[in-house]
Amino acid sequence: MSRMMEKTPGYHSHSRDVTPEKLASVEGVAPRGEVEVRVMHVTDALLILEVKRKAGLVDPLHRHDDHESAGYLISGRMRVIIGDEEFIAEPGTSWIHPVGVDHYSEALEDCVQIEIKSPPRKTWEVRP
Repeated sequence: MSRMMEKTPGYHSHSRDVTPEKLASVEGVAPRGEVEVRVMHVTDALLILEVKRKAGLVDPLHRHDDHESAGYLISGRMRVIIGDEEFIAEPGTSWIHPVGVDHYSEALEDCVQIEIKSPPRKTWEVRP
């Protein structure tokens, strides 16, 4: 699977116009529950995703060795573990996943978040 992504055209997008992708795996690890992403923008330097997680989703422990990610929770509540730090994310919470640091999340409620990856890398596989 190629992790490189084609740049998106234009300077703006709206989630209603972007087809969601239901995830089968992230970094080769299958999430337990339902999660979907919308690729909002890809540039040479970053990737912007809208991520929707159903309550009960567990994104098992994994890490990214070729990029860092930043998340911002728009709605819902999540339990997040990054390295040795654990917290409950609520709307308005932001976090980072540094390169090479193990992380895990659990959706305590239906959640919507924005995730930014730099450099842009496709870390997921889509369900057939």
